[in-house]
Amino acid sequence: MLTLSQVALGGAAGACLRYLSGLAVVRLLGHTPFPVAILFVNVVGSFLMGAFVVVAANRGLTHLSPLVMTGFLGGFTTFSAFSLETMTLIERGATGQAALYVLLSVGLSVGGLAAGMAAARGVFA
Repeated sequence: MLTLSQVALGGAAGACLRYLSGLAVVRLLGHTPFPVAILFVNVVGSFLMGAFVVVAANRGLTHLSPLVMTGFLGGFTTFSAFSLETMTLIERGATGQAALYVLLSVGLSVGGLAAGMAAARGVFA
């Protein structure tokens, strides 16, 4: 029950931060037909996931994984929204933008994860 509570608490915090991050991106860039806010959150979330994996392993903090990884970062990142945005672009006939969005989301998110791991490993090297 404690683990479930950690996931729920982390998920609520992550979802709130995702919402606020989306608002911030829209305020900075305005409404755009390209889903920049979701792309931003996915890349940042992937970076944080990579950093946490390394920090948790090096500091013996893996017991926080339900709170941080499943809860907070699971609530923060938005791959379900990614799928919806991709389909929306396709249905609008913007298949080129949809393909670009998929490539950027996957490539930059994996890159973000690798960068987070490298940054954290640099701290613990």
